[in-house]
Amino acid sequence: MNRLNPILCAIDTPDLARAKALAAAVGGVVAGIKLGLEFFGANGPAGVREVADPAAALFLDLKLHDIPNTVAGAVRAAAVLEPLLLTLHAAGGPAMMEAAVRAADAAAHEGKRRMKLLGVTVLTSLDEGDLAAVGQRGPVGEQVQRLALLARDGGLDGVVCSPQEVAALRDLCGPQFLLVVPGIRPVGAASGDQKRVMGPRAAVQAGADYLVVGRPITEAPHPAAAAQAILNELR
Repeated sequence: MNRLNPILCAIDTPDLARAKALAAAVGGVVAGIKLGLEFFGANGPAGVREVADPAAALFLDLKLHDIPNTVAGAVRAAAVLEPLLLTLHAAGGPAMMEAAVRAADAAAHEGKRRMKLLGVTVLTSLDEGDLAAVGQRGPVGEQVQRLALLARDGGLDGVVCSPQEVAALRDLCGPQFLLVVPGIRPVGAASGDQKRVMGPRAAVQAGADYLVVGRPITEAPHPAAAAQAILNELR
């Protein structure tokens, strides 16, 4: 990671023109951008190529979750876009994650950039009540740790977790395991639909490698200035 600039701007819109404008606006400030399902469903790989800057980090947040063979095929398909980071649900299980790792390794051997695979643990929009509703064991922190260890043992490069779990996961999984953290809310920003949030400086001090920041930047009157303010807070 770029420890001087860990900010990835989440561009969550189906509007290609708006995505391009936002990426251009923040391109000189943030380390890279995150494109997720909302954008990918509307614009596909061609849209990713139009928006992503080859010189910056691309976080492709597709949260893959299917049978191992299907996820492996999706990883191979995503490899042509050469993202730095790609997500899949750790709850998909060991066989699925191991198949994804093999596919990423095979793509790298064919000359593509070796993407870093991240396991999604517990979404930052969920709390204990939500876990109980779907039959998962809580509390949230314990479930996150179970899934993080499963991801690490399955060969993944890191996980996505809320800032509240960063310190525990850093101790549990070691210094080389990537921790990519959404739910970042600078001073004065609304939490929105996020339930487990933290300020940017506190998240980095806890051990986060990358901070994923969306609405506090993209919905600001001046996105580049908002991103710079967060970066200034970190420095």
